[in-house]
Amino acid sequence: MSNYWQRATTGRMTRRRLIRGGAMAGAGLAGAALIGCGDDDEPEATQVAGGSPTSTATAEGTGTGTATPEDPFGQVKRGGRLSVTVANDPPTIDPFGNLSFLTKGVGNYVYSRLYKVGNDPDINPWTALPTPELAESAETDDGQHWTIRLKPGVKFHNKAPVDGREVTAEDVAFSFGVLSAPDSPGLSLVESAGWVNVEAVDAQTVTFDLAAPSASFLDDLADTNRLYVLPTEYDGGFDPRTEMIGSGAWILDSYQPSQAFAFSANPEYFEEGQPFLDGVDLSIIPEYANRLSQFQAGNTRVEGINADDVLDLRAEQPDVQWRGLQSALLSFFYFSPEDVEPDAPWRDERFRQATSLAVDRAGIMVSSYNTQTLKDAGLDVAENWNNLVPAGFGDRWWLDPQSAEQGESAKWFEYNPEEASKMIAAGGWEGHSFTYRWPSNVYGSTFNNVAEIMGNFLMAIGLAPQTETEDYASRYITNTFRGDFTGVAFGYETPFPEVGGYFPRMFGDDPANHSRYSGEAIERIKELTTMQASEIDEEQRREHIHEIQRINATNMFYVPSQAGAGAGWTAYRPEVRGIRQTRGYGNATENLLHFWLDV
Repeated sequence: MSNYWQRATTGRMTRRRLIRGGAMAGAGLAGAALIGCGDDDEPEATQVAGGSPTSTATAEGTGTGTATPEDPFGQVKRGGRLSVTVANDPPTIDPFGNLSFLTKGVGNYVYSRLYKVGNDPDINPWTALPTPELAESAETDDGQHWTIRLKPGVKFHNKAPVDGREVTAEDVAFSFGVLSAPDSPGLSLVESAGWVNVEAVDAQTVTFDLAAPSASFLDDLADTNRLYVLPTEYDGGFDPRTEMIGSGAWILDSYQPSQAFAFSANPEYFEEGQPFLDGVDLSIIPEYANRLSQFQAGNTRVEGINADDVLDLRAEQPDVQWRGLQSALLSFFYFSPEDVEPDAPWRDERFRQATSLAVDRAGIMVSSYNTQTLKDAGLDVAENWNNLVPAGFGDRWWLDPQSAEQGESAKWFEYNPEEASKMIAAGGWEGHSFTYRWPSNVYGSTFNNVAEIMGNFLMAIGLAPQTETEDYASRYITNTFRGDFTGVAFGYETPFPEVGGYFPRMFGDDPANHSRYSGEAIERIKELTTMQASEIDEEQRREHIHEIQRINATNMFYVPSQAGAGAGWTAYRPEVRGIRQTRGYGNATENLLHFWLDV
């Protein structure tokens, strides 16, 4: 039987559980595929698909030097700039100003957390344990009251008005105050983590009081959706919408909207000897075809590649390195809330169940992820189906919707358009017209293709969806995603690094609760959400999470789809070394910190 505290403390069984930097290594799956930047179609949250299409250099590569105890990075060649891409501007560069993955991902270049996700090259990112970033240690007697001591001598970037001063516990408490403010987009994330109070005890010590013992406290600290540590000067000293000042590995040199970010390595970064690169150039290129051509020409060094292009690019440029990974990313139909459209047909569970029966999940994998062609070419590809918990989480938390453990509700994952059409007709909904909305300018071509296919599935069972694509920044993430819409929507859920984040978002008091359901089944889900959050027996916690997935499937409150469930393929120029993997939006710290160029 697995136990969170045993894993986190590497077997130390004293009453006072003490978690220190070296105790957070954790075990994982040896030989896991690796990833650097996110791919074309999914935000940066990925898991191993089980293989890669070519052999590659080891994670640390083939530099001419030699690692020694005196210089553990002796084999690394320092210098150079890494050129990478992103499809869109973030809605804001204020890390607490929006819930967007673009905002959180860019923020990770500059701002630090107390903990980050461990990313040993041989560990599956979804089994990796949190490891200290700004924290030196974390202590608790009961899992509910925590004391965190900061690493001494960590400095903010040397920019006015912060001017390179040391990070203190006051900055941590201040940052909590910003994140938990009544008008903060992140307030719900504080509440779902159970953080009640954060106080600075002295310059190097901060305490967290939780509403209840938590099985995921350190994971929550490592979640890039939550607590970045800001300087107190954030409050009036500089404008966080136009400037970024943190203590992270990268210093913002410039940001030209719709063009590029430029970051330089922090020369006083607290991880001694890192980063290895001089800087990172993050170009904003919306069109996938343009991003692909830039990579083919050698102008960029990392790029997400559509499944249809993998074999051609591999044949064209055989020296390119590859990593194939299954994303832990949930795409889904969701329905307007009752307070917006009280008489909509999706108030009836039969309507929602019919929309699920309309979805050809296996067909999506073939058409959008080229699974059969890649399998025929000898590649190991992911074919598992998303549940409410994405398939990329693997057996630890994900319930296979095609398994016996799914129970009676497994039937609603079957592709049965004939039965779906009968259900629509029996309910009197044949020909029902409604707006079908999804964001078309952010997630890439694979998502867009699946979104169109999902609309076709609805038409095939006798419904009349009227497609309306939305701008991500001005409409989708600010309105539709937060339940301010009519009709049916299709999108990605935030890929929470800790599985417990999904349930408060989708069923709790989160302002971004997309459909705001109520009723007996929802109350049971809320009860299970509370139970799993404090359950430290992993087997029992897994059963709570499986039951949530069964209840959702029975009612199809949210209809899981396969965009995001296929293998994402990332290509790296031959000179890129130090390739790592992570989950969530921590790429800039957890991955790029280790990158170097063998040139």
